Amino acid sequence: MTSPPRDVDVVLPCLNEAEALPWVLARIPDGWRALVVDNGSIDGSAEIARALGATVVHEPRRGFGAACHAGLAAAGADIVCFCDCDASLDPALLVPFVDEIRSGEADLVLGRRRPRTWSAWPAHARAGNLALARMLRRRTGLRLHDLGPLRAARRDPLLTLGFTDRRSGYPLRMVVRAAAAGWRIVEHDVPYLPRTGASKVTGTWRGTWQAVRDMSRVLHEAPTHAGGTAR
Repeated sequence: MTSPPRDVDVVLPCLNEAEALPWVLARIPDGWRALVVDNGSIDGSAEIARALGATVVHEPRRGFGAACHAGLAAAGADIVCFCDCDASLDPALLVPFVDEIRSGEADLVLGRRRPRTWSAWPAHARAGNLALARMLRRRTGLRLHDLGPLRAARRDPLLTLGFTDRRSGYPLRMVVRAAAAGWRIVEHDVPYLPRTGASKVTGTWRGTWQAVRDMSRVLHEAPTHAGGTAR
């Protein structure tokens, strides 16, 4: 495996992930910086993250997108990665993603979640994700299968995309705007594990419905044709 580069920040949106943080932070590749974006935790997540060597960013405005964008704004590395902070995804899987960005083979690399157990990804969450992927294909032509949180891209180009969403639509808006800008978008299978602790989104019908609603709104705002390519 290629040695991890040292100019990478990993944004980890965090809301009450005290149990998962030790596992997640232990798997950040050597030389990379972990940016834990605390989104109002009350379980000591920020203190645990700081004690484990992470840089902690506080984002009081609730929302997955708000946390992601605060991390992106706080990042100083050339390449920025995103990963959930609930131990469902291994941040070490980002190494080949970063290699593709650094080599110029891709502009945005996404992880396609492959659940290891049925409980890792509830049926209602899978159905919502599948529906959104099909809508994305119809709107943009991108043949993606997942809109998951594991991803990598260069920081400065990401900032030029002008994100405004601060809720669940943020990850999808990133893909839609990158496609419209002609970015090369690549998707790779990654193992998806049962999360540690209670889910705020995919573990509940209400959370899933809200995420699908937010993302559907993004797709209805998208142009009918985008210039990106996916492979």
